[in-house]
Amino acid sequence: MKKFYSGAFTLCTLLGLSAQEVLWQKDIKSSTQDFLSQITTTIDQQYLISGSSIQAGSLREPQGTASKQNNGYDFHLIKLNQQGEEVWEKYFSGQNHDYLSASVATQEGGFLIAGTSYSGKGLDKKEDSKGGSDIWLIRLNEFGDELWQKTLGTSSDEEARSVIQTTDFGFVVAGNIQNSSKGYGSKDVLITKLDKNGKILSETILGGKGLDEVEKIIPTKDGGALLGIYSRSSEVRVSGSVDKTAGATAYPVSRTPKSTDNYGEGDYWIVKLSKEGKVEWEKNFGGKGDDHIRTLALTSVGYLIGGESRSEKSGNKTVGIEEGTDLWLISLNERGEEIWQKSYNFGNRDILMGTSVLHSADDKSSKGILLGGYTQAEGPSTGSGTSADDETFWMLYLDQDGNEQWRKHVKGESRKREERLSDIKLNRDGSIVLAGTSAEELGKENWKIVKLGDSQINKLIEKQDIKIYPNPVSDYAYVEIGYEFKEADILLYDMGGRQLQSLKTKNKVTKINTQNLIQGAYLVTIKTDANKTASAKLIKK
Repeated sequence: MKKFYSGAFTLCTLLGLSAQEVLWQKDIKSSTQDFLSQITTTIDQQYLISGSSIQAGSLREPQGTASKQNNGYDFHLIKLNQQGEEVWEKYFSGQNHDYLSASVATQEGGFLIAGTSYSGKGLDKKEDSKGGSDIWLIRLNEFGDELWQKTLGTSSDEEARSVIQTTDFGFVVAGNIQNSSKGYGSKDVLITKLDKNGKILSETILGGKGLDEVEKIIPTKDGGALLGIYSRSSEVRVSGSVDKTAGATAYPVSRTPKSTDNYGEGDYWIVKLSKEGKVEWEKNFGGKGDDHIRTLALTSVGYLIGGESRSEKSGNKTVGIEEGTDLWLISLNERGEEIWQKSYNFGNRDILMGTSVLHSADDKSSKGILLGGYTQAEGPSTGSGTSADDETFWMLYLDQDGNEQWRKHVKGESRKREERLSDIKLNRDGSIVLAGTSAEELGKENWKIVKLGDSQINKLIEKQDIKIYPNPVSDYAYVEIGYEFKEADILLYDMGGRQLQSLKTKNKVTKINTQNLIQGAYLVTIKTDANKTASAKLIKK
């Protein structure tokens, strides 16, 4: 993939609210179809852009060495700093197609990436295929170096869709398994829990009579997880809700049949798992048509679930549709009971790709909801009657009750004919990062990353002059500066006033090394170029 970076300074506004500025834009150009899956924000506010690309061997290998090029898709990662500059770029290759679908920033500062692999052992892949497609996991440090990898699978076809880190520093991978003898339908949900070193602790298979595809998993406040599943299946009536089977595996495998029925062609199926991976509750939401879940998010009172709907008022859907496919958002409490539901329309086929919730500092209230996606014309994108904003990134901002505050189309530096948002992130300082693909024609997708500053959202952010986390700290701490500045000094003192560290930063969040500090209290002081000063206590445990 050939890279080309450029700045950008334009934004298209629907409601005349010109409150945003483009801080930077990065265009990563390619001559082949490249899939962008996710933006992952690190603890120090850098960005991992992840997806799948067909790479040229010359980009990886020094001249005169054997190429790893396999003419297939590889895992592709690019890490950007807070200014949008490339920190590193990595490819991970098997001998066949490998599609990267999910990543999570670890609490230790690295990443776990998860994808679907059709490759056997060879090149970067260290374990053989289990049969069909498998789930391929790679644990990385903050520099993109591999710590370990794992291939999960059986003789059936498995695919990875989403991954989270748990409170015990382990991981839960949510994916799907097709036509398995252990399943219930043509496609079931596969949940795998691993420890921090990649050892499998347990597996859970969920499904009904039909097709069930997990779209998203998020961690919950009680240490459990919430699953968002696109379900085209009916309930399975069996005696006893869970069938535990040890089989030939060294870890427990549980099978949980779907106990709720669909309202229509396709429903939102929401499943809450406990910290131990047990099903606590499940809910179906849908009308008579096809309703496809895409996103999940935590709110102060429970959960937000969203996707697109083709259903009129029917089933337990209390809002209709205006045109084509509309956005459908539902707010739930922690027991899965509905608080409100809303519908939104941009025209034609509206596709929701990401959700971020703005929380208060004490996490007791949700100040707002940011949605991101794109609108796809129902017919050819060049046909008559299609909107100029079809295939363009859009944002929709709501209050905590789902009432629309503003909506905007984001064009950045340039507007291509085919632009599809993949992910959106709302940062702690009120800035917004959008990532997607941009192309004049399908099959020649570039990656387009745009960072926006938003004065409206920025006013809602509760800022501290200086914030240190984690605190108490063991090896590394992160210092967050609430002031606006161009350059600042971070100074570390012991309680006797002796200066131990000094470093300059241009970043809102900066990582400092505390490994060599002895147990006790220290003082961190910041001094900015705008003559602002603040201090906070740091505790080394």
